[in-house]
Amino acid sequence: MAWIRVCRDEELSPGAMRAVHRMEGSVIVVRLSDGTLAALEDRCSHDDGELCTGKLEDDAVVCPRHGARFDPRTGEALTPPAYEPVASFPVRVRDGWIEVEI
Repeated sequence: MAWIRVCRDEELSPGAMRAVHRMEGSVIVVRLSDGTLAALEDRCSHDDGELCTGKLEDDAVVCPRHGARFDPRTGEALTPPAYEPVASFPVRVRDGWIEVEI
């Protein structure tokens, strides 16, 4: 596992998401409404569609294809048609940079 820089801390406002595409896989980092950062796998467990083109609504990541919702803190599937969770990842701010451990 390695810490990967995503963006400067001030570049990700509340309600925003940023995708990170790496050989190890794709991850999205989100800033929740209270300022908390979270990271999860950029893949809907329902049909493998990308979550990064969806939106953050009520602090849940909404899949753009069929509307499944995921908790970005845990990866838990919150609504059908997704029933399986996706992976979540540690995220931190270090020296002004948001970093995710992939």
